[in-house]
Amino acid sequence: MTDHQFGRFGITTGLDSSAESVAAAHAVEALGWPAIWLSGGPLPGLQTISDLLGATKTIKFVSGILAVDKYSAADVGRTYAELEATAPGRFTAGLGGAHGTKPLATLATYLDELDVPVERRLLAALGPRMLKLAGERTAGAYPFLTTAAYSAEARKVLGPDKLLAVSHLAVLETDADRARAIARDTISFFPTIPGYAASLKRQGFSQRDLSELPDHMVDSLAAWGSPADIRSKLTEHLDAGADHVAVNVITGVTGPQPIEQWRALTPALLE
Repeated sequence: MTDHQFGRFGITTGLDSSAESVAAAHAVEALGWPAIWLSGGPLPGLQTISDLLGATKTIKFVSGILAVDKYSAADVGRTYAELEATAPGRFTAGLGGAHGTKPLATLATYLDELDVPVERRLLAALGPRMLKLAGERTAGAYPFLTTAAYSAEARKVLGPDKLLAVSHLAVLETDADRARAIARDTISFFPTIPGYAASLKRQGFSQRDLSELPDHMVDSLAAWGSPADIRSKLTEHLDAGADHVAVNVITGVTGPQPIEQWRALTPALLE
């Protein structure tokens, strides 16, 4: 296995080029986290990646993910080249979001056109065919909303030498009802997306589970509790074969970055 110098744990969050986002990136870097995985949905454009790398010193950034139907291979390749010149080794292109009738073919063509080294690109792979493509054409896979059992199966498909980085939800809340409510609210959107619905079913969740989001499903897809509880849950992915877990802290409040939660988790996950 390889960790690509990302360490065992990183942070997943959505950032833009605002002063608040730059301050959040500074906070993560100062706390000692090795990597920030930039959520694709909130990312306003490739310039934000350049802005964040320019505003920080050593922390690595991964686009998690850039939708290939939104960002051209030429533009991503140009951004990568510019960042290699100014901040070498600090940006990895995470890709996905291919839609239509032939998403695998779309991604394969995109990778053909992308001027980024294989070792510095990843795919948001959920299904076995996408995992295979990730193993053949990129440094590895970056799945989201998956269980530790999925990590074990993904490792088998990828082989021993590819990166398996998993994004996992975390709620720093010890009240079970409150924690599950926060996690359930975030998870509820994803079963409406065909690719995620198919992935969840492959992981053993029923159509009823996807509709009702019972406790056992929420507990499989989100870590909650004390920092020690969260570490224990996230470590299940590492024990199953993942190299890295990108911790996606959610609080039930939209807007502010969860800096205090990141700070509280730091001793449990990094020390």
